[in-house]
Amino acid sequence: MRYELPYARPGQVVGLLGGSFDPAHQGHAHITREALKRFGLDRVWWLVSPGNPLKENGPAAIEVRLARAREVMQHPRVDVTDIERHTGTRYTAQTLKALQAMYPGVRFVWLMGADNLADFHRWGRWDWIMANFPVGVIARPGNRVAARMSPAANRFRQAKISGRASHLLARAPSPAWCLVNVPMVNISSSQIRAQGQW
Repeated sequence: MRYELPYARPGQVVGLLGGSFDPAHQGHAHITREALKRFGLDRVWWLVSPGNPLKENGPAAIEVRLARAREVMQHPRVDVTDIERHTGTRYTAQTLKALQAMYPGVRFVWLMGADNLADFHRWGRWDWIMANFPVGVIARPGNRVAARMSPAANRFRQAKISGRASHLLARAPSPAWCLVNVPMVNISSSQIRAQGQW
């Protein structure tokens, strides 16, 4: 099974963007390219999850979501992967622990949108994630206030790196997090589903 997993060598910095990607769209691709530029990452892996514990209704079949994600995100430094299917993990903290064991010497940075930071305190072991991994947060106009005022942002306010110093995040000792603003791509998976395009 090892050959199906993405490759990273010790010393590399890999950004992890998790989600159901139901479906993947240009907004996901846009924030991925921005994260590569802004956070000093060597690679980004999309972790297409088997299911989201916080969502009631299950997503489309994982093979369908992986195929769509690979169509949408074509970049030499980005891998679309179903690694959680191989690790058997369901929660982000479990996945991160498994990746640490599988890839010794690789530095992982957790990536998320500002809307996720606003709800991050609802995630299992969110404080352990913040304490042990750099977290890169990508904001779009309109959702920054809730993220900045969130329980996670308040609890780890001393660990915040300014947006101007975002390139330092990848190598910063944990806890460390950074919120950057990027140009708007006004599209969401729920919009696409509501319009019957998925």
